[in-house]
Amino acid sequence: MSADFLVADEVSVRLGERFVVQDASFSLPPGRLVVLVGPNGAGKTTLLRALAGLLPAQGVVRVGGQTVATLAVHERALRFAYLPQGHAVHWPLPARDIVALGRYPHGATDPSRLGARDAEAVEQAMAVTDVAAFAGRRVTELSGGELSRVALARVMAVQAPVILADEPVASLDPRHQIDVMRLLRQAADGGTLVIVVTHDLGLAARFADTVLVLRAGRLVVAGPPAEVFAPAVLADVFRVEAYRAAHEGKPVIVPWTAS
Repeated sequence: MSADFLVADEVSVRLGERFVVQDASFSLPPGRLVVLVGPNGAGKTTLLRALAGLLPAQGVVRVGGQTVATLAVHERALRFAYLPQGHAVHWPLPARDIVALGRYPHGATDPSRLGARDAEAVEQAMAVTDVAAFAGRRVTELSGGELSRVALARVMAVQAPVILADEPVASLDPRHQIDVMRLLRQAADGGTLVIVVTHDLGLAARFADTVLVLRAGRLVVAGPPAEVFAPAVLADVFRVEAYRAAHEGKPVIVPWTAS
């Protein structure tokens, strides 16, 4: 993997009559946790989906040197593991079967008949996310926190070089928020490029290597959290003033007042 494993070159997405993302350009190496932040309606989810080829876009996205738009759906699914917002499940399937869906891009179409390699990937993903204890329980019976970890285990089971997670900590209690971000941090430390959308600036400051800030569809600043979350950026983009400190070598950002 090269230093520019995922490259976005002037990526724009038009929905209806307006551009939701405009001329976004950046280059990201593997083994990093990148957090995408911005106000509501900034285009974060749209950009995330465009990176994976889930939305038509202008410009070019390359992954591992290959242009995403030229890849077959199967090939894109092997390169990007996508965790959408929310974890709504309408079928009372066992949690293990949901996790096993992560092996579908590898040809494992029947969760009950996994090959050795697929079964190992599923078991490993469940162990890492601490969901093995309720592998046989129906997902419709799980708590919100348990379901979020099952959804994350499915993403981990893909073993893709890029994880795209859209607001994975939304609606979770503080402990589960930290657990999910810690797992994504571990994935990045293991060599995966992880891109996370979140509104929680405190978690972004603590866990991210790089922060990308969107406003009105445009990338306005990118860099380490301590630099990106400067008072001027918080005031200009988010219209807040924040309490700033450091703890265990990490920046602490707590939005405090509207500016």
